[in-house]
Amino acid sequence: MPLPQATATRQRIHLRQISLEGWQRDDGHWDIEARLIDTKDHDYNLASGLRRQGDPVHDLWVRVTIDHRMTILDAAACSDSVPYPGSCDTIGPAYRQLIGLNLMQGFRRATAELFESVRGCSHLTELVNLLPTTAIQTFASLVNETDAPGPGQKPFQLDQCHALETSTETVQRYYPRWYRQSQQTGT
Repeated sequence: MPLPQATATRQRIHLRQISLEGWQRDDGHWDIEARLIDTKDHDYNLASGLRRQGDPVHDLWVRVTIDHRMTILDAAACSDSVPYPGSCDTIGPAYRQLIGLNLMQGFRRATAELFESVRGCSHLTELVNLLPTTAIQTFASLVNETDAPGPGQKPFQLDQCHALETSTETVQRYYPRWYRQSQQTGT
């Protein structure tokens, strides 16, 4: 179901495009890449100079290499277009601090601490926070979604969102082995 029709006449002035891609590598690891592009639908005066309509104000990239446990083995960030050249585009190396973090274990909390305030770029950090769900979708492409990763281990997507919480009807229907009755409702 799409959004309801806008109730007022309007004119777009800003476009943010975010794209994420998951890559399987020939060495048994995966790359997750994220890109953010901000453009204006008009000429835009910045303190650093005029940005012409359609020219990126931001064009930012993040890539992490992960193993099958979703631990980050390598990380890179770059800023191809920024509002303050020579300043914004110098923070990329700080994102190497992602190495060693696990996308599924306290990742967003750790990135908030690592890159809060002036220790990171708010836009790059926004991209970084999209990596876990993209990694899950990348892995989901490669396995039967009802299979467990190993003996006694539930499928990785269970208990990761409201629909796949293990006490829901969805889990009872599609993953009956992993269904558990809710403690709150007794169902």
